[in-house]
Amino acid sequence: RRRFVGALASGAAAAALPACDDAPAPASPTNPAVPESSASPSREARRPSGPRPLYLGTYTSAEGGGKGIGLAVYDAATGRITGTGTLTGVDDPSYLAIHPDRHTLYAVNEREEGAVTAVRLSDRKVLGSRSTGGAAPCHLSVHPGGRWLFSADYGSGSVAVHPIGASGALGERTDLVRHTRPAPGPGQEGPHAHQIFTSPDGGHILAVDLGTDTVYTYRLDEKAGTLTEVAQARTRPGAGPRHLTFHPGGRYAYLANEVDNTVAVCSYDPASGRVTVGEAQSTGTGPGTNYPAQILVTPNGRYAFLANRGDNSLTRYAVEADGARLRLLDTVPVGGDFPRQIAFSPEGTLLFAANQKSGTVTVFRVDGTSGALRRAGEPFPSPVAVCALPL
Repeated sequence: RRRFVGALASGAAAAALPACDDAPAPASPTNPAVPESSASPSREARRPSGPRPLYLGTYTSAEGGGKGIGLAVYDAATGRITGTGTLTGVDDPSYLAIHPDRHTLYAVNEREEGAVTAVRLSDRKVLGSRSTGGAAPCHLSVHPGGRWLFSADYGSGSVAVHPIGASGALGERTDLVRHTRPAPGPGQEGPHAHQIFTSPDGGHILAVDLGTDTVYTYRLDEKAGTLTEVAQARTRPGAGPRHLTFHPGGRYAYLANEVDNTVAVCSYDPASGRVTVGEAQSTGTGPGTNYPAQILVTPNGRYAFLANRGDNSLTRYAVEADGARLRLLDTVPVGGDFPRQIAFSPEGTLLFAANQKSGTVTVFRVDGTSGALRRAGEPFPSPVAVCALPL
């Protein structure tokens, strides 16, 4: 279930970006703006314009896969993507994250002997890789303070911590925690850590494990770089939680459950770090096979979008009661096959969907008032597209 690669990569994935390690670096992003409705030409005109960096994750070991991290720029007003090359020398960079200072890019190396890699963006120099101590890392994030990198190993059900030096390079791992309890859920042979990130208040580290149907809460020792478990939140058995994202208010979060094709509203207590998982809700995708991938909330907190692999759609929810409720509105065709990951532009005015099987990235304009999605041109070809990181 993890990778869906190899034969699943389609002909569109063959449109690989040419290797171009010495291509000019993308322009630095402009200052974020407040999301606005796309209905008004005057509001449209006030949106930021000009090229911005876009980084694309792939599987280099997959049939039809990429040669490294895809490099592109996008127009913040139109959503148009232009390829600029490939950053080679990084194996299976299936998920990407940026340092808070925007100087360093980090990638997982999703292989049996898992690793994480740092890349300096000013000259695109690979600063080296470090072992995660686990297998098949699929997610990583940087602590808001910029000193620690967290990664989640799907294959071994473990999470790791690495120190980040002044140059952005990674030091040797300071902690490795394997999810040994509770026991794996129905149909699972072991733990499968799928996500790790810092809570909005900065007080806790949250890890989502598909194999144990659990969201773990840790405290980080910011001097030693070690994690101490403080709470566990169980989903219903067999839900297979994959991805958690917070409402801007910081008290509620939304959980995408991959295995049983549901979502759930969760409450969060900043004092204890405890997450409470609510009732399972429909994804609106009907009776066919579907695997929810990732859920996002608009910066204004009004709408949430869920990527559906199988149904190949984006579910749109209205967020109500200050974040405490999700109301299903509709589903929108994603315009690609198997949307593995979705991401907003910094202002939330564009939504990028990385479609793994079709090897494409689809861009939508997001109406800040209604939450309506409008396709922004034709999908951009990107080999085995599994992650899009717009800056």
